[in-house]
Amino acid sequence: MKITLKDGSVKEYAQPMSIYDIAADISEGLARVACAGEIDGKVEDLRTVIDKDCELNIVTASDEAGLRVIRHTASHVLAEAVKRLFPDAKVTIGPAIDEGFYYDFDAEPFSREDLDNLESEMKKIIKEGHKIERFTMPREEAIRFMEEKGEPYKVELIKDLPEDAEISFYDQGGFVDLCAGPHLMSTKSIKAYKLISSSMAYWRGDSNKAQLQRIYGTAFQKKEELAAYLEHLEDIKKRDHNKLGREMELFTTVDVIGQGLPLLLPKGARMVIKMQRWIEDLEDKEWGYVRTKTPLMAKSDLYKISGHWDHYTDGMFVLGDEEKDKEVLALRPMTCPFQYYCYKNTQHSYRDLPIRYGETSTLFRNEDSGEMHGLTRVRQFTISEGHLIVRPDQMVEEFKGCMALAKYCLTTLGVEEDVTYHLSKWDPNNREKYIGEPEVWEETEQHIREILTELKIPFVEDVGEAAFYGPKVDINAKNVYGKEDTMITIQWDALLAEQFDMYYIDQNGDKIRPYIIHRTSMGCYERTLAWLIEKYAGKFPTWLCAEQVRVLPISEKYEEYAEKVRKELAKNDVDVTVDARSEKIGFKIREARLAKVPYMLVVGQQEEEDGTVSVRSRFAGDEGVKPLGDFIDQICKEIRTKEIRKEEVKEEGK
Repeated sequence: MKITLKDGSVKEYAQPMSIYDIAADISEGLARVACAGEIDGKVEDLRTVIDKDCELNIVTASDEAGLRVIRHTASHVLAEAVKRLFPDAKVTIGPAIDEGFYYDFDAEPFSREDLDNLESEMKKIIKEGHKIERFTMPREEAIRFMEEKGEPYKVELIKDLPEDAEISFYDQGGFVDLCAGPHLMSTKSIKAYKLISSSMAYWRGDSNKAQLQRIYGTAFQKKEELAAYLEHLEDIKKRDHNKLGREMELFTTVDVIGQGLPLLLPKGARMVIKMQRWIEDLEDKEWGYVRTKTPLMAKSDLYKISGHWDHYTDGMFVLGDEEKDKEVLALRPMTCPFQYYCYKNTQHSYRDLPIRYGETSTLFRNEDSGEMHGLTRVRQFTISEGHLIVRPDQMVEEFKGCMALAKYCLTTLGVEEDVTYHLSKWDPNNREKYIGEPEVWEETEQHIREILTELKIPFVEDVGEAAFYGPKVDINAKNVYGKEDTMITIQWDALLAEQFDMYYIDQNGDKIRPYIIHRTSMGCYERTLAWLIEKYAGKFPTWLCAEQVRVLPISEKYEEYAEKVRKELAKNDVDVTVDARSEKIGFKIREARLAKVPYMLVVGQQEEEDGTVSVRSRFAGDEGVKPLGDFIDQICKEIRTKEIRKEEVKEEGK
């Protein structure tokens, strides 16, 4: 058989050979660092025997696929350590993930001390250097094998496999785990690892199933790589909006108020207000939107017409019981049905369209407790919601306009490069989840596909992520931990106008159903604030800051001039404060820098006499003495244009 290697060279063998043996034949050094092999592009275990011509690439830790094998093996070592220290724990699954691995256990919660002890036990297992061996069993035998071991979750996994499946296991010195692989040849090949954290998880991601304990870890080939990653994690912790946002007094949560119901404190509220006013003015004055204000709740009748009652009730807060109460209300999870009735209030001609309704909408969604986090996933939130009622012939251009508006908002916020675009499609194998006929779905999905292609926007297609009434573009971003959330959504709806008997009168006097675009221009304000906290590590662009300038008199003698400076700035709509504390000026400057205030204006005798301010900024440090009027012109222009100045100086003490 002929084996074509990555460099194009060919090795010939008269008999079948394992990937490991081929690597050893190439060089002993390669065999020592080999993690897996790619056979015709598919990653396979080193133990895999090749018996026909193929292309083969030996995968090492320098390859992403090789690193995943190291991490997958480390997850099995973790599982063995847990079974040694916590014999009653039940093992479930332990995959490699982008930045490490995790393993879920049916066990009591793990403390940081537990994780440290597990790390020590992993070190022992690795030092023992057990050879890792793969073996298989028929399905029924595998079920009995795991039943005897008292591992019900593994039994369930095996039972989900076809009856004629050969079930693979890996044995590392007596610890056996159900697994498809691939794995390293020995535990001693794991060189650098760390258990990061633990949290609650649901079996198979289903909140109706057992609560498990998930341990996150990571592994690398070299200790230097691990050290660099751990340093990266420390930076992530500093940027985590859930930590930094509280430290900066932007928001808080209170147990007696409830999970997923954050309180925006004055600084956070000020930032959200700025974003809301910007978006409302942008939509209304430049993009032709008209504003509505609709109720926060409605009778169940409304949601039955829209289809939400059948397709979304689990995600709603329902007030009342249909079997007991004459009238059942629900807090709104979206605004679309309300704005449809704004449209229906007046008969419309084809000349009236498009009509673009905008609303700063407070919505309510009954999120699972395990899903809620800081400001990114909450039960009450506010979005820049809008619905465009359009003629079918206007749909494509209006959809492009929504894309352009979203892109403009992302660019202004400085986050355009951080997003990915997704065409969220229906799942034809799950018909009960959706309304409408297949040909409508295929046509509308193709329209969106063509729009994204024409706009030269790279995108991926996600089956099963569409709304129940239509496909959409989801614009997603990852938080500092790598979890992806949807920031902006633009939905194509060719179906709900029928549900609500919406129409316009065309040029022939006939009643025609309009199309609808459901969209957000910036998305959820709370989630966007969380995104910006992490993006800028709290050092926001000046226009967004709740405190844009802090005036620092060098002594109480100059407080009167400091107040004069404050009033002049405030008259020009600059958010400004005065630090009149009896502290040394160096201390005041450090405090302002720690608070991430963009500008500090130091004033003393000379500044008072000359009508100037001594400017220090978060961006460039000492910017020198400037006439007060010149500084006001400078900062007002920066705020008006929403400029994002680059940081040129390090934080105090760095």
